[in-house]
Order: sequence, then structure tokens, then C-alpha cells
Amino acid sequence: MLPVRFNIFSFCTLADESTSKTVGPDAPYVVKVEPSENGPLFSELKFYMRAAKPEMIQKWTSSHKLKYLGVPRYWGSGLHDKNGKRSIGKSQSVTKSNYYRFLLWISSESITLLSFFQVFLVDYGLAYRYCPEGVHKEYKEDPKKCHNGTIEFTSIDAHLGVNPSRRGDLQILGFCMIQWLCGKLPWEDKLTDPEYVANSKRRLCDEIPALMEACFPGKKKPDGIANYMEAISELGYAAKPPYQQLRDILLRGLKSLGVKDDGKLDFSVAQNGDVPVKVRKRKLPKASEEEDEAEPREVKKRAPRGRPPKSPTSSPKTPPKGRGRGRGKKQ
Repeated sequence: MLPVRFNIFSFCTLADESTSKTVGPDAPYVVKVEPSENGPLFSELKFYMRAAKPEMIQKWTSSHKLKYLGVPRYWGSGLHDKNGKRSIGKSQSVTKSNYYRFLLWISSESITLLSFFQVFLVDYGLAYRYCPEGVHKEYKEDPKKCHNGTIEFTSIDAHLGVNPSRRGDLQILGFCMIQWLCGKLPWEDKLTDPEYVANSKRRLCDEIPALMEACFPGKKKPDGIANYMEAISELGYAAKPPYQQLRDILLRGLKSLGVKDDGKLDFSVAQNGDVPVKVRKRKLPKASEEEDEAEPREVKKRAPRGRPPKSPTSSPKTPPKGRGRGRGKKQ
């Protein structure tokens, strides 16, 4: 095996079916090795098994007329202990021993890209079924789940402990695109304070022009990104996003900049200066195979600043629309 990627939760290594030769950079597989006690492990495995088998990806790309899909193909998984002895077992027994490690076999295109301009997502530890059996999960704030995810990019819903949704994912994508363009998000000066980050996102996403000014001070603002963030802010929690409209917004943004939609990506330059890469811990949910289906328990909590305490006789909260938060757009 040839190690290629490391982080504080796992590492990835190139691998080959043949054991008679040294593994090289042209190896066909990548193995992701992760401690079995990691909470998001089973969510990631479920995602790969349900959505990333080779025939599934081939069917999706063909039906949607895509050149490729940015999801690595899943070939299998298993367990081994730290001394190298392999063992196959059900997921329920994995967390009973600290010696076991999870092995996830995926196609090597996710690490050694077939094309420099093809990007693959490889971390699905927080993947979530937002609409099981065709019924969307209800909007419900849970103090025990607050701030899940990578703090600088996670959605406003996630800061409130709300289950993931399409709205939240699109907002996360927006935060990523903004950082790629400007180099640093306005709340990155205090990432150790989740409430500060959450409040900054709420305040700036209430006024998208203020968000653009904070990210691109004194510079021409990317209209495509601003219009995209405005469109996301209008979405309801359970609403189906207007995907084609969002694509058109971004395409018009490229055209206004005189940039051709050629599929080529360039991450080499940041307008506000290169930002050094830091390894930060990501807040993760506790290990539980069925956690994604469990209803959050009621927890008494003092009302946060700026929110009036709820009356015991108040009517149930309806899913909010707009701004990715617990209230609608300002009039």
C-alpha cells in the first residue's frame, strides 16, 4: 500500500489486487482506513453501499448525460485489527473493540484524478437521508446537534441543530465557492467560537450585499455568487431547489466575467491572499448505527440572546422559509 492522504480522522492509501508487486501511483484502488469507533463511519458506509456502487454511478451519469460524476465508485469494505489480522463482521460488532479498523475500497480516481479538472468528493461521514420513504424530515432544532460539520462551511440550519436538507447543502456549497474566490470567510477569525460563527453567518446572510462587501472589500463583487446566495436564502427547509435556475445563475455569472464554461478549475490564486491550511477538529455526532433515524430528545434550554422564550401555550413551529434560519426574510 502507498499512503497518499492523511487527516486527524483517517488516512487513504493506494492499493492493488496484486500482492506480488510494489504498489505504485497507477494503482486502481484507494483504501480509506479509519478507526471503527468514529461516529460518522456507518453513515459513510451506508452512503457508499446505497448510492456509489459502480453500476449505480454508471446508470446516473448515462441518464443525466454527464461526462462523469464526482463520487468515487465503491468496491467493498471490511475490518482488520491493528496487527494486520483481517476480520469480517457485521457493523453492530465493530464498536465493541478498539482494535478494529474500517477498510473502505474505492476507485483510485478519487485521489489520483483521471483529469486535473475532475473533482471528487470523498467524505460522506455526515451523509443523511433527508426524505426517507418520500417524507421530508421535519424542521426541528436540537441543542445536542448544534454546529455539526466543518465549522466555517456548515449551514445555518446545522448551527441550530436542524437535520440536513437540500437547502443546507446548497448554502454550504455557497460558502465554499465564496471562500475559493476571496480566500477567507468573514467569520474565520474566530472559528473556536461556534456561536460567533453562527451569529456572523445569520447576520450577513440576512443582507447578501453586506456578505459580499465583507468578503470582497473594495473590489468588484461576483454577481453570480450574490444572486445564488439570494436564491438560496428564499428556499424553505423542505422545498425542492430550482436546480436549473441555480445553474443558470452561475452560468450568467461566468458570462458576465467573460469566463467560458469549459469545465476547467483553477484554485491557485485567492483574491484576498493565500490562506495557510490548518488542521481543525470537526464536531462529529456520536457513534450510533441508527442515529440518523432517531428523533431528538426534548432538552430544556435557556432562550438564546435575541430570541424571546417560547410560551408553553404557543403553537408548534412551522418550517421556516428564507435565510436558512428559524425565521423568514425581512420585509
